[in-house]
Amino acid sequence: MVGIILASHGDFAEGILQSASMIFGEQENVKAVTLAPSEGPDDVKAKMQEAIASFDNPEEVLFLVDLWGGTPFNQANSLFEAHKDTWAIIAGMNLPMVIEAYAARLSSESAQKIAAQILPAAKEGVRAKPESLEPKKVEAASKGQQLKGSLPPGTVVGDGKIKLSLVRLDSRLLHGQVATTWAKSAGTDRIIVVSDDVSRDELRKNLIVQAAPPGVKANVIPIKKMIEIAKDPRFGNTHALLLFENVQDVVRAIEGGVEIKELNVGSMVHSVGKVVVNKVLSMGPKDVEAFETLKAKGVKFDVRKVPNDSSEKMDSLLKKAKEELAKA
Repeated sequence: MVGIILASHGDFAEGILQSASMIFGEQENVKAVTLAPSEGPDDVKAKMQEAIASFDNPEEVLFLVDLWGGTPFNQANSLFEAHKDTWAIIAGMNLPMVIEAYAARLSSESAQKIAAQILPAAKEGVRAKPESLEPKKVEAASKGQQLKGSLPPGTVVGDGKIKLSLVRLDSRLLHGQVATTWAKSAGTDRIIVVSDDVSRDELRKNLIVQAAPPGVKANVIPIKKMIEIAKDPRFGNTHALLLFENVQDVVRAIEGGVEIKELNVGSMVHSVGKVVVNKVLSMGPKDVEAFETLKAKGVKFDVRKVPNDSSEKMDSLLKKAKEELAKA
């Protein structure tokens, strides 16, 4: 696996390492190197050499540094000179860059290929509100290019069936872990929040659309619309990540014809009448009933908060929920 060094003046590298771990999970072969006010260039270089020596593959190292021309960059560059063919350095480190690097390591063993891949995400991650503050973009549409929605009904695209890269149950819907970690690992080009309640809430809809990661579109639609899309051959080339706020909506979607074979269970918020079954999941009687309905329909469960977590057994969680509910 490609080793990654996060380097900065002060504790910035330590902080961004912690933030990325909260979103993507703990990572191997990643080290934070910091330059304290009392330290000099040689101290930083020694820390970098120590970090590299701890990596599984010191021949593939990616440096993400805070400032081009600063001491962390200069020391990384001095080490880079002997490894120009395999190592890479990127300055201007930000959180989208680090998360993209983590995701890219899952499919690439080349530090330089990862560096090329993460640059767009690092730049696109810098956005502003209000949007009028951002530089104007000139968008050129190719002649003859059509949006899927403009295709005549009945048109078959690809094999005519939408691809569900991931179906996730998460009461928080689209947040940092989903927008970055899960969207990247699933290889999706569209995030679809399926909820009757949210589709009627313009504020929540707008916030979700704006939270989509670079290169991925987000939509909020009612369950009925999702059922129609699942049967619409115009979406044959779409790779979607579906997000559901509650398990009852998942049952409704499946009963309407949406082919869901596996459900990633991420979080279920606690409320009155529910019991806590683990750190992020709370269930009430209707939740247990809905999960058992899905189980009877052959749906498999992947109970994980982030991709790096180990999947928990749904049967054990349902058993605990029934026992706790019986005591309540």
